[in-house]
Amino acid sequence: MSTIDDAIVMILAGGEGKRLFPLTKDRAKPAVPFGGRYRIIDFVINNFINSGFYKIKVLTQYKSDSLNKHITRGWQLSPFLNQYVDLAPAQMRTGNDWYRGTADAIYQNIFHILDEDPRYVCIFGGDHIYKMQVNQMLDFHKDNKADLSIAGIPIPVEEASEFGIMEVDDNWKLINFVEKPQTPPKSIPGRPGWCLASMGNYIFDKEILLTALEKDFQDQNSKHDFGKNVIPTLLAEGKNIYVYNFADNSFPGMTDSERGYWKDVGSIDAYWQANMDLLAHTPELNLYSKEWPLRTFNYNYPPAKFVWEEGDRVGMATNSMVSEGCIISGGGLSHCVLSPKVRINSYSSVTDSILMENVEVGRYSQIRKAIIDKNVVIPPHTKIGFDREEDIKRGFHVSSGGVTVVPKGAIL
Repeated sequence: MSTIDDAIVMILAGGEGKRLFPLTKDRAKPAVPFGGRYRIIDFVINNFINSGFYKIKVLTQYKSDSLNKHITRGWQLSPFLNQYVDLAPAQMRTGNDWYRGTADAIYQNIFHILDEDPRYVCIFGGDHIYKMQVNQMLDFHKDNKADLSIAGIPIPVEEASEFGIMEVDDNWKLINFVEKPQTPPKSIPGRPGWCLASMGNYIFDKEILLTALEKDFQDQNSKHDFGKNVIPTLLAEGKNIYVYNFADNSFPGMTDSERGYWKDVGSIDAYWQANMDLLAHTPELNLYSKEWPLRTFNYNYPPAKFVWEEGDRVGMATNSMVSEGCIISGGGLSHCVLSPKVRINSYSSVTDSILMENVEVGRYSQIRKAIIDKNVVIPPHTKIGFDREEDIKRGFHVSSGGVTVVPKGAIL
């Protein structure tokens, strides 16, 4: 993959992730663990690294300590070659406000763009799970001589009220942008019943972006948001805006099921389900591809260990992912995702669950359809996920889909 030298990447990673509470009680949404050993933000960074983009700024704000540590320790590129994944914390350079919207977040970091002086600026979100060869979108942008290109994903018209919806002509040029419409929008050309949702991923020509941000900053009535303000304004001005069809994107080693795979893990139920989907025999998202490696911070922990096979005292895991440093000591796992340094003690049973780093499950405990955040010690004979009211009484969060969440560091 050739290096993309005429673009800078700005990843928006300051989101609170309120619907993921309590997983976001002490961390920003992009820092939430996913798939055992990754963080959500790793997926977008891997997309850019695998696509040849090596100038990356990560814009942080909300409870960013966990995210800062992860980026600093896990994403070190070569400054000798002017390659970097740099943190860009909110610095209030334009006043006394934190980021007031996605456009304001870029405006407050505009000096990074001016210092690098690229031809193109890629502005992507840091809180979705997907694989994407981004240079294909950049080629699309160049071929159309676009001022702005927006990544769009086809969704059923019935889901339109959840997204920013884009209408395009037969050449995929944007003709209308509506934020979360209640009435069904125009279908995709040639695909009745489907419409285009914005993924919140943009490629701008630098000069177009700088002018638009300055104008938006001066507008006292603006929400300073790309979807609500900047894009509609550019559209009204007659700028060349094109929509890149994410369903057309391909990458090395892509399986049929991975085409168009994009998950917004914004709620507890969606997050739990996306993790469980990884356990399928042929998952929609393949973590094991050699052609499209998924990198993250590497823990210096020993291999996972499964011990005891004495009568009904068996350390065993089925249909599960078990990270390094875990010890399955005489307990049983089924359909689970384990982060590093989890210990499952004898005669315990854990099913359909996500256990984060440094969780210990005591003897004879039973856990079902739960998310146990890091540093939780579960006493012997504990039951979680069997009685909704009892779980709520103990201070646990129970989602509408019946997933019990034990918060980080909880004392049981």
